[in-house]
Amino acid sequence: MGRGYYWLLMGLLLLVGCDSHPPAPSRAMAVANALGGESAGFARASGPRTFQFPADHGAHRDYRNEWWYLTGHLEDEAGGRYGFQITFFRIGLRPTPVRRSSAWATHEVWMGHLAISDGVDGHFYAFERFSRGAAELAGVQAAPFKVWIEDWQLAEQGDGQWRLQASAAGVAIDLLLRADKPVVLQGEGGLSQKSAEVGNASYYYSLPRMSAHGHLTTTAGGPHPVSGSGWLDREWSTSALAPDQQGWDWFSLQLEDGRELMYYRLRRHDGSVDPHSAGAIIDVDGQLHPLTPQDVQLEPEQFWESPQGGRYPVGWRMAVAPLGRVLRIAPLLPQQELDLTVRYWEGAVLATTLEGAPLAGRGYLEMTGYAP
Repeated sequence: MGRGYYWLLMGLLLLVGCDSHPPAPSRAMAVANALGGESAGFARASGPRTFQFPADHGAHRDYRNEWWYLTGHLEDEAGGRYGFQITFFRIGLRPTPVRRSSAWATHEVWMGHLAISDGVDGHFYAFERFSRGAAELAGVQAAPFKVWIEDWQLAEQGDGQWRLQASAAGVAIDLLLRADKPVVLQGEGGLSQKSAEVGNASYYYSLPRMSAHGHLTTTAGGPHPVSGSGWLDREWSTSALAPDQQGWDWFSLQLEDGRELMYYRLRRHDGSVDPHSAGAIIDVDGQLHPLTPQDVQLEPEQFWESPQGGRYPVGWRMAVAPLGRVLRIAPLLPQQELDLTVRYWEGAVLATTLEGAPLAGRGYLEMTGYAP
C-alpha cells in the first residue's frame, strides 16, 4: 500500500465513527499513491469483460476504487464561458461486508469533488465532501441510475435525461444532460491498461458528448441560464499505477467537427513517458480509433506556479498524427488547482489550431504528480 493511500484511508476511516459532516483529512496526498499498491481480497481488472447497461452505471464492489466523473463547458446568455467538474469517488474499505446491526455500519466511504471555473470574473471554486456509504448518506443505484453524496447527485430523470444538482458555499449547479453519442468502451474493449503488471488497469467507459442546459450560480451572482456540453467518464479498479509512475496528464477534448479526443500521458519518476500511455479518437458515429504514444506529441508552452508549491504546465502544444492537426491547448483559467485532500490541477481548456484559426474544440485537462 502506498504511503499516500495510507493517509487517505486513515482519514476516511474516521467516517465510520463520526457524524455525517466530518472534517476532511488534514494531510494532502498524491493521486498516484492512492491508485497504486495491493489490496488483498479485492478483484483486479486483469482481462476483458462483457459490459452491461444500465447495470454497469452502478457499483462494482468487488473493486477497491470507483468513480463517476463529469466535466463540461457552459455558456451564459451573454456568451460568458464556464467550466464544471463533479466527481463521485467510492472507496472500498474491505472486499466483503461485515454483518452488523447498526444502520451506520459500512464497508465503503465516499468522497466528492465539485469545481466551477468562472471565465467571466476569473474565479475558480473547488469543494470537497466526505460521507459514509450507510444510512442513505451516499451511494449509487443502477436502475434508475443515481449516484449521490448527501444533496450532491447525478440521477436519471427519464426520457434519456440525467440531472446534475450540487451546491456549496453560495455556488450551485443544476443541469439536465442528454447523451448525444452512445457509450464508448475505452482501451481494449473497456480494459484500460495503466502499467505492465497484469491487474494494474481499470475498466473504463465514456459518454463523450452530452448536451447540457440549466442554471449556474456563483458568488458573483445567479442563477444564470446556461447551456453547453458535458463528458462523463466511468472507471473502476483496485490497482492502477506502478511504483515507478509519478502521475499523468489527461486530456479530453470535444472537437468542433463532431469528433472527440481522449489521451493520457503517464509520467515516470525519472521524467520519461510510460509506454502504456494511451487514448482514442472518437468518430462522429461513436467509432473508436486507438492512440499510442507514437501518435501524440506533447510539449508544454505555459506554466502556472501554485501558491501551495508545484509548477503545472497548463498550456500545451499537442500534435496528433491521425488527426493531421496540431492543437494549441490553453486553460480557461490558469489557477484551476483543487487544493483539497487530494491536490491536483483539473480545469477547462480551449483548443485552437497551431495557426490560430477559430476555436477547434474545448475540453478538460487533469494533471497529477506535480504538487510536492
